Amino acid sequence: MSIPTVLITRVRLAAPGGVIEDGWIKLAGGRIEALGSMPGASEELAGEKADMRIDGRGGWVLPGFIDIHVHGGFGHDFMDADKEGLDAITRFHARHGTTAMLATTVTAPKDALDKVLSRVQAYAQAETEYARLLGVHLEGPFISAKYPGAQNPAHIVRPDPAWLDDWLARFPGLIRMQTLAPEAEGALAYIRKLNEAGIVAACGHTDASYGQLSEAADCGLRHAVHTFNAMRPVHHREPGTVGAVLTDDRITAEVIADGHHVHPACIRLLARAKGPDRLVLITDAMSAAGLGDGDYRLGGLDVAVQDGVARLKDGGSLAGSTLTMIDAFRFAVRHAGIGVAEASRMASANPARVIGAAHETGSLKAGMRADVLLLDEELHLNGVWIGGKPAAL
Repeated sequence: MSIPTVLITRVRLAAPGGVIEDGWIKLAGGRIEALGSMPGASEELAGEKADMRIDGRGGWVLPGFIDIHVHGGFGHDFMDADKEGLDAITRFHARHGTTAMLATTVTAPKDALDKVLSRVQAYAQAETEYARLLGVHLEGPFISAKYPGAQNPAHIVRPDPAWLDDWLARFPGLIRMQTLAPEAEGALAYIRKLNEAGIVAACGHTDASYGQLSEAADCGLRHAVHTFNAMRPVHHREPGTVGAVLTDDRITAEVIADGHHVHPACIRLLARAKGPDRLVLITDAMSAAGLGDGDYRLGGLDVAVQDGVARLKDGGSLAGSTLTMIDAFRFAVRHAGIGVAEASRMASANPARVIGAAHETGSLKAGMRADVLLLDEELHLNGVWIGGKPAAL
């Protein structure tokens, strides 16, 4: 498929320096060629050559969403998806504004994780017209048995540096993030090893105290997954994992903004504590996303989805979500009181920076990849371009 030249006018641009009102943007050769404000440029734009000229009618242009914590969608899970399944996942999420993602695993035996890494490596190296896989997020298996959430406790083990050595040798550059419980035996040394390898060390499914998490940050831990969920809560005498995440500026924080995992007031609290540059919107979506209510599986465990909420059949713990990034973005704006430009940073620029991809994607700047979204004034998605190519909606 050839890459068209696209000119979008009369839009608000969520640019790094602030919102550009009455703006325009031109995509060419798979990159953002130029952008600016319409006043004073109307005559020049009238003469610009473009294969597609789009009147944005006062809507928004945002950088494409980057989901760094997503397990699957549309009936498929990264743990067992083949090429067809990976296409289904990346196609589904692209249609909902995600232009790049990390294939996220669950706690499982090493051989199962090895197979995921092998499949994702092959897929990521090939051309795709859907959301790109920028790497893998290993969620577990070095987590706490006290806070397994929807992770299978049968496969929880202590951090094993030999596993990491093997992965680094066989899959260089593929693992972008690993979630672990920093209070586990050997975790601090493992975090240092992740740091040295350029892999983001994240806390999650953890019973770490405030002091333990602070010590982990001293060793290089820099991120917290699905904040508030599956971690020791805040208490006024022992701030716990949540207290450390809220107050330590070295740690970026994820949140699942679906109204089920975290109350809107707590999303507002988290946004105020972390600021617009250290909060990341994610979906934590499972295979049920896009398919509706019914019975599913996650990490070998039975899951029931009712009214869009996924829970383990045994125990009732929330089991990922059926969320999409466009819905997370809209929820943050409409229910958590976060501005459009700030929510855009949380869904694009911040995750890109966390995983070291900010040099190529995640913001509207000339020269960046043309991973771009067009929204109307009501924040409905009207267009998705991935590397300058339009995605089918």
